[in-house]
Amino acid sequence: MDMTLDEIKDFLNEFDRFSKCNGMKLVVLREGYAEAEMELTCNALNGLDIAQGGAVFTLADLALAGAANSHGVHAVAMNSNIAYVRPGLGKTLRAIAREVNRGKRTGLYDIEVFNDQNKLVAKMTSTAFYHETRFTR
Repeated sequence: MDMTLDEIKDFLNEFDRFSKCNGMKLVVLREGYAEAEMELTCNALNGLDIAQGGAVFTLADLALAGAANSHGVHAVAMNSNIAYVRPGLGKTLRAIAREVNRGKRTGLYDIEVFNDQNKLVAKMTSTAFYHETRFTR
């Protein structure tokens, strides 16, 4: 039996070990849409006391994982391009991923990362590859 959206969200939050170990989690998951958030702790900051670029990228990538896997088929990123708009400051960051186009084997996604003042920190465009494997219980 296929997993529900809540089960897929729980699965990704539990088994995306890198994101989990770095305090990131999916908080919203709908078909073709996901939101991920993280608290900006000292582990996510660079030497200038702003969010390290890799932490911002990883948060955006987790939101992509949610949106791309929301169809119940295993998906991974094939390509991602990110533009950093402003320093990641504040207490939390939130990434929102939206599906732009979905084909049989690939999909295109826009991901935006916002600070806790709802200001854009980064914009990412990603292509996902869909495996033939479905999420099942």
